[in-house]
Amino acid sequence: MRQLRPVAVLGGVRIPFCRQNTAYADVGNLGMSVRTLGALVERFGLHGQQLGEVAMGAVIKHSSDWNLGREAALSSGLSPLTPGITLQRACGTSLDTIVHIANKIAVGQIEAGIGGGSDTTSDVPIVYGKAFRHRLLAAFRARTPRERLAAFRGFHPRELKPEFPGVAEPRTGKSMGDHCEDMAKQWNVSRESQDEWALSSHQKLAAAYERGFFSDLVVSFRGVTRDNILRPDTTLEKLASLKPAFDRNSGRGTLTAGNSTPLTDGAAACLLGTPEWAQAHGLEPLCWLRDAHVAAVDFVHGEGLLMAPTVAVAEMLRRNGLTLQDFDFYEIHEAFAAQVLCTLRAWESEDYCRTRLGLEAPLGRIDPARINPNGSSLATGHPFAATGARIVATAAKELAQRGRGRCLISICTAGGMGVVAILER
Repeated sequence: MRQLRPVAVLGGVRIPFCRQNTAYADVGNLGMSVRTLGALVERFGLHGQQLGEVAMGAVIKHSSDWNLGREAALSSGLSPLTPGITLQRACGTSLDTIVHIANKIAVGQIEAGIGGGSDTTSDVPIVYGKAFRHRLLAAFRARTPRERLAAFRGFHPRELKPEFPGVAEPRTGKSMGDHCEDMAKQWNVSRESQDEWALSSHQKLAAAYERGFFSDLVVSFRGVTRDNILRPDTTLEKLASLKPAFDRNSGRGTLTAGNSTPLTDGAAACLLGTPEWAQAHGLEPLCWLRDAHVAAVDFVHGEGLLMAPTVAVAEMLRRNGLTLQDFDFYEIHEAFAAQVLCTLRAWESEDYCRTRLGLEAPLGRIDPARINPNGSSLATGHPFAATGARIVATAAKELAQRGRGRCLISICTAGGMGVVAILER
């Protein structure tokens, strides 16, 4: 992103993230997005104001869904003259919507905008099989009762068997968890290290809530005030008692429900603008979005599905003349504890950095204490399209509290992609 104008992150909000089929089971993406955007509008005094664009995203959508960004904006309190767009890149979606807004600001197309996303794994699209859908369409097109009845001639109840959203990579037939199990075995990541990482995430998130860090970042919804995935009382013993969730039969499975993110509902959004727009509206930039990058890996032919952030980070660092150690803290999305640990090992590996990343030396080690200082996805949960905006809002506030610094954001996604960014203050 060639910065013609600086892009300020002015703040963000989210609703508490909730395990599927709990508090938000009957809400859906639009309801969660409206609550989140409405809270953002209220917090920053944007009622009735026209922004350059609202970009939202969702991974789990119904075929009948309208443009989520526009519909949510229309119900948010913003001026109805504010355009809206809906984007999707799996788990990187709302980091991408933020980058989309930032790019428009940087090149002078707009002065301010909102990027965010929502996802529900409770309100999933469940459709009838193709055979029965064809019958329904034929009956709908029929002109007479006889023709309508004829559309169901030869009907068998098995045609009513529903089709659910795909949970496996279409090119491999394996779930994300299956792929991550392969990565954990390849990089020799132990079950114990994964459980320890998960426990640390819960402890950090609980501590952040206790010291009031999220008081202006998380807005209550449906009577929920904190992420209901958070388990501040969990222990290594409890985590160790869980059975493998993906590789159940080999005796070598290491990924469990405790060290993997649960299916989650939630929404998050961030406000961005030029420094001039921020000053005119009495807002202080929390930090600046310096750069962002996306990369992909060939997971179909052997690369780890969730290893693309290792590539994206290396390419972004090279472009900016930075090293991996030139950051005060790191926000690495915890799709699985194993994914984070594999990424860290890859950056320390001389062979991987030389042969895959084209580097003369390893990117090197980073201090785990500087990673996800306020907890991350294993404790908050992971509504696919909301995670990026959650991370940006959290990192921006952390930078503002520190007064200065630099943060590296790294998010892995389905489809073998990685979305990364640099925030600075």
